[in-house]
Amino acid sequence: MLFPDDGITKSDLARYYRRVATRAVPRLRGRPLMMERHPDGIGGKPLMQKNAPDYFPDWVHTAEMSKEGGTVRHVVCDNADTLVYLAGQASVTQHRWLSKADRPRNPDLLVFDLDPSGGADFEDVRWAASCVGGLLEEVDLPTRLMTTGSRGLHVVAALDRRADFDTVRDFARRVSRVLVARHPDRLTDEARKAARGDRIYLDIQRNAYAQTAVAPYAVRARPGGPVAMPVSWSELNDSDLAPDRWKLADMEALEKRLRGEDPWSEGTVRGRSVRAADRRLSVRAPELRDERGR
Repeated sequence: MLFPDDGITKSDLARYYRRVATRAVPRLRGRPLMMERHPDGIGGKPLMQKNAPDYFPDWVHTAEMSKEGGTVRHVVCDNADTLVYLAGQASVTQHRWLSKADRPRNPDLLVFDLDPSGGADFEDVRWAASCVGGLLEEVDLPTRLMTTGSRGLHVVAALDRRADFDTVRDFARRVSRVLVARHPDRLTDEARKAARGDRIYLDIQRNAYAQTAVAPYAVRARPGGPVAMPVSWSELNDSDLAPDRWKLADMEALEKRLRGEDPWSEGTVRGRSVRAADRRLSVRAPELRDERGR
């Protein structure tokens, strides 16, 4: 029993991951994972596990990744059986790297993590997401949107893997700076919670080597088993949209969602150059040119 208040068992979790594997696995393939395991259910102490245990079967793919002072052997979920096996290990939530194991220091994803703070609410988060997505589209970085299953939204852009994490994070920081300058009363890049007030924090800290973000379609260890769900940009204006709208506890609504069209399946999103996007950003925000001596 993983979610005792909702009657959700390990078998329920495994069945869900089997059901959603055709959508979830392509978003995980080739990426090192961090497993969020709850062997005593979500009310117990979680185990945030990076290393793959020795007893994992050989058909569970792994990748040896460098860390300070050594290496870590991460799980790489390349197939549906692995996703279901991880559920059997009480890994409720998979957190994925923003780069792939073959080029781990060159991300192919950029993520803005948007959560409410202070007196802000989800309406403020939706507005902030539209600002971030709009500016990234302006500089020719196509974006996708997902609920986190927790409190907020992720805005995700696809990159071409030619830039390293430092370059990507510096670009994200400049995007944040432009947006905060445009909307200082509603957005902030202030890392200190006490200094944010009711403004939405544009969190770019996940854009770093070995950092992770919740994977699309992952179940969160929260009451009801909410799912981190890809959504279309048109859904941002849906008054029913919430970060935890789809849950294992309401399988009828969740199944209806999964029977519908995948909101991320429209066309092929080709990874774009972050350096080219940065140059376009400088054109649209002249103050950045002065700041960087260009």
